[in-house]
Amino acid sequence: MTRSIISTDGAPKAIGTYSQAVRVDATVYLSGQIGLDPASMQMVEGIEAQVRRVFDNLSAVALAAGGSLRDIVKLNIFLTDLGHFALVNTIMAEYFNEPYPARAAVGVASLPRGALVEADGVLVLGV
Repeated sequence: MTRSIISTDGAPKAIGTYSQAVRVDATVYLSGQIGLDPASMQMVEGIEAQVRRVFDNLSAVALAAGGSLRDIVKLNIFLTDLGHFALVNTIMAEYFNEPYPARAAVGVASLPRGALVEADGVLVLGV
């Protein structure tokens, strides 16, 4: 088993005791991303901007791992308001193509830094 830590300046630095991603052989476990701008480490404004920033951040980490969003096989999305679910689907369709990854969408009471959305995922490289 080969284990390595993935890190990139293209996504926000970890704000806790975790890595942006961990690769074990061909599988990469992406930590949760919220709508932080990686340059300023400030939350972007509004749900649409946050959803886009989350996918951009996940994309940057996937790229640093040697993959892309196309390699994601499982995606978890956490929303503080499930009323934004349709918007997430619309924006997700701009970032992902069929066949889509497996996905869960969960309503939560709150997220770090007052975020409205967070997503994490698992990607598999070389398949």
